[in-house]
Amino acid sequence: MTQAPARRLTDFRADARFAWCVTGSGHLLEESLALALALPCVDLFLSAAAEEVLPLYGWTLAKLRNHFRVLRDNSASGVPVGMLYQGIYHTVVIAPATSNTVAKCAFGISDTLPTNMYAQAGKQCIPGIVFACDTEPTVVTHSPNEWVELRPRRIELDNVERLSRFEHTTLVRSLDELKTALDARLSTFGLAWITSSS
Repeated sequence: MTQAPARRLTDFRADARFAWCVTGSGHLLEESLALALALPCVDLFLSAAAEEVLPLYGWTLAKLRNHFRVLRDNSASGVPVGMLYQGIYHTVVIAPATSNTVAKCAFGISDTLPTNMYAQAGKQCIPGIVFACDTEPTVVTHSPNEWVELRPRRIELDNVERLSRFEHTTLVRSLDELKTALDARLSTFGLAWITSSS
């Protein structure tokens, strides 16, 4: 079976943007948001879980709205997803992506705003970048109050591998890989980082 080609640059509006989806993960959340802040033209798409987790890391809705247009997961049909059909978004990013989100994406379940954005982007051949959290046998992460060590189960690691084989998907396992994938998308559109993202 031949993979459908990604959408052409001319398929997007001249002012097309990044659709950055945030899930309920705190793993490298602040570092991921720092990259989003350094990109030109980004809208945030929040899952309900993200809305619960973000304030624990100091990101209230009001603070987010100072930097981004924020779209919330408050409609059963995922109304904001319709903007993908209008060429408004050239790239869908999920960063960071919980193991729950990765599993849903890997098995075609789209019942949150981020998973719906990912699924519909794939159906339209719009590139997606997924920064999976659980990619190593041991993950050390910063919770709101302390450092914790997690041991992802085989099923989480298997789901990461499954998703990495999806069409129009770049699965990244580190901040460096995320930045490299974003660099490639910026280059495609002749764009540059707003500020240093290192």
